[in-house]
Amino acid sequence: MLRKFKISIDGTEYLVEMEEVGAVQQPVAVSAPAAPAPVPEPEPQETPAPVATSQAGVDAMVAPMPGTVLKILVKTGDAVQANQPLLILEAMKMENEIVANQAGTVNGIHVTQGQVVNPGEPLLTIK
Repeated sequence: MLRKFKISIDGTEYLVEMEEVGAVQQPVAVSAPAAPAPVPEPEPQETPAPVATSQAGVDAMVAPMPGTVLKILVKTGDAVQANQPLLILEAMKMENEIVANQAGTVNGIHVTQGQVVNPGEPLLTIK
């Protein structure tokens, strides 16, 4: 999927097109009024094959942003309260707490530690 972004650096705007390839996004093309600094390509990283603990249903909590699951703070069967931290999602070198949207019991965990997720992918289910 090709996505376009407008980036402003020191008052100069650049139009950047990026293509999503698997879980890694790499720059495709850059057009700018002046010659921009070269963008180094990220080194390919090996990620472990994700093993979900259960199938996700339509009521699963989804990832709000792309990132890497750093830590899962609950396990299947745990009782949780609304706004309780469930997992840590790293996005753009920032650690983001993903919290419960309701009180209930963790019915299924659909990600593993170290897994890369995209927005809208299921994380876990609370019933």
